[in-house]
Amino acid sequence: MFDKKTLRREIKLLKDQFSEDNRLRQSASIWTRLENTERFRQAETILMYWSMPDEVQTHDFIRRWYRKKTIILPVVDGDILRLKQFIGEQTLRRNATMNLLEPSGDDYPEPQNIELSVIPGIAFDRNNRRLGRGKGYYDKLLPGLNAYRIGVCFDFQLFDEIPADERDIPMDEILSD
Repeated sequence: MFDKKTLRREIKLLKDQFSEDNRLRQSASIWTRLENTERFRQAETILMYWSMPDEVQTHDFIRRWYRKKTIILPVVDGDILRLKQFIGEQTLRRNATMNLLEPSGDDYPEPQNIELSVIPGIAFDRNNRRLGRGKGYYDKLLPGLNAYRIGVCFDFQLFDEIPADERDIPMDEILSD
């Protein structure tokens, strides 16, 4: 088994070889599977993420659903994630430190209302463990939420086993294609 640093490097190499067409096709398949779950259908408030180019793409999915469900996105603030409601692309601002698009505006006042969290990762395993980018943002955020946690990834990011420790927050379920 790889250590975390080596696994992150290996996944980066695989992502670099992954075509844009495959990324979009697999992303669409993952979102269709999510939409067909009872958890998604029942959830009114969902934590998502505004995807970076190498992640399962969320932009079209968020655009399709933000008027029907409350979509919450994370914002990097130092070493923590703050939560803000997505109310349209016109509110997205580039985070100069991380080079991410993030919603502006007030923090979401009711994180206890989030019913479903859809979480990206570098790698996941069949025991629902997640390997992130190494900053621990989601590992700090998720214990404070009561939401069901679904990790999303491309098929080459799902392993039988990945390295994890007690700080790594497991998912309740993993969706990949």
